[in-house]
Amino acid sequence: MTKVQQLNINIGLLGHVDSGKTSLAKCLSQINSTACFDKHPQSQERGITIDLGFSSFSTEASENFKKHGYEKIQFTLVDCPGHASLIRTIIGGIHIIDYVILVIDITKGIQTQTAECLVISEITNKPLLVVLNKTDLIDACKRDAFIKKISNKIKSALSQTIFQDISLLPIVCKEDYSGERGIDNLITKLTEVISVPCRSSTNPLVLAIDHCFSIKGKGTVITGTILQGKISLNDIIEIPGLQETKKVKSIQMFKQDVSTAVQGDRIGTCVTHFNPKQLERGIACRPGYMHLVHGVIINFNKVKYYKNIIKSNTKYHVSVGYETLIGKLLLFQSEDNPNFNLENEYLYVEQFNEEMSAKVFALLEFEKSIYFPPNSIIICSKLDANINCNTCRISFFGNVVYEISDKRYPETFLPKLKIYKVKIKTGYVQSLINENEIIAHKLFQKITSAQKFLNMKIKLSTGETGYIESTFGQKDKIRIRIPEGLQASTFEYLSLTKKGKKNKVKSEKEESLKEPKPKVDSVTVRLEFKRYMFDKHKTITQHT
Repeated sequence: MTKVQQLNINIGLLGHVDSGKTSLAKCLSQINSTACFDKHPQSQERGITIDLGFSSFSTEASENFKKHGYEKIQFTLVDCPGHASLIRTIIGGIHIIDYVILVIDITKGIQTQTAECLVISEITNKPLLVVLNKTDLIDACKRDAFIKKISNKIKSALSQTIFQDISLLPIVCKEDYSGERGIDNLITKLTEVISVPCRSSTNPLVLAIDHCFSIKGKGTVITGTILQGKISLNDIIEIPGLQETKKVKSIQMFKQDVSTAVQGDRIGTCVTHFNPKQLERGIACRPGYMHLVHGVIINFNKVKYYKNIIKSNTKYHVSVGYETLIGKLLLFQSEDNPNFNLENEYLYVEQFNEEMSAKVFALLEFEKSIYFPPNSIIICSKLDANINCNTCRISFFGNVVYEISDKRYPETFLPKLKIYKVKIKTGYVQSLINENEIIAHKLFQKITSAQKFLNMKIKLSTGETGYIESTFGQKDKIRIRIPEGLQASTFEYLSLTKKGKKNKVKSEKEESLKEPKPKVDSVTVRLEFKRYMFDKHKTITQHT
């Protein structure tokens, strides 16, 4: 008998708390897992979803999928919590999801966490379908008009996002509801709008683990979603966070034994001699494939709905895979190249500005070292913000362009990172020697500090440019050469100033008897230079 080719697609159910996500999962599901429908004791106690729940249903493949050799589609439903305090669980769940169903309570419309779920879906570029739940609560004679009104409001709200052309489906998730529930329409719509996701079995195995439990007499079951590669019976897998390797004794996909599973499949795999209390969430992989990461550099992208200032040397919650940890931010930018290269130089950014035209990167130094999946998107948030405020807490995001894997990175990596600050020193012309030479003072506090600035370019407030030729005398003075000569107006002004100083013969007493005269503006000299932040030798170079 020819084996029916089945494709697994992971559908995330996202939305504000009490919008009906778990009820929808119950209506759709044919097979439940050990972690579904709020089985967690705290979920039952609090009456809300607090962890990811998993269940599934299957349907015949549409023609689009049949062209790729699939006869059956299995949909794994990932029921995400909706409470504001559990946003990190939603961010963690998004990396295993292929498609999002955003559940909206039609009687309340878009709420705070509805908006945050939209932001997460948008920045991770997940396709999305909106369902308008609880339509049975609207009076039957007003229902159609009300649905149309709310749909228009939602479409208007989404018009500035990547979800401008999405479908909105009204549904009822009550199992005992006697009217049209819309569930069949939802399943049909899913088979129509979902494209065939990319699935590959050639890369090394990476499994995102979401639950772990023991079965008496058999061993420990590790459940999760395959992010890349494949897993087969008798494979050896590593749990790098625990530095343990285990042999795969059996594999199941929603209670069906299989010998092999590939990218996108949700599985339970049984191993022996492993304490499930050691692991709640994490990563399993091909032995030796993953390494500890102490920090990353990402392409910086600000979330447009985040209204607070984003500054360097600020700490953020960094979410990658199922991990959320604290990371310190340092922003820098490149004028020349949109791609990060360790050989290039970068300008330090104190505070992000929406009008910046140059490519901005972000260095994130983690407070603890972690293993995380390759090709992951980094999402940074301020999760310590007041959850009762109607504001977006998700701050910025980006793809990893460099992983810092050396644990001695402050000494080994950071000095290689050529991030500089532009420093400016300002002094005053004290005297004129000739049309090509002037003496300036108060540019440096100590004369010894001037030695490393010799030959650097100087600009006068009158427009001329020159360079520091040498120090002068024993105080804070320097000799500046103007190769092209001073402008006539500058030369005349400095000559008069010099002459006026020489002819000053009046006593202090005489001066005190006269009314003070307004001072003539001094000619200033300006020096701009680069100082590299992580250079041990505090090297400086000219900034042009």
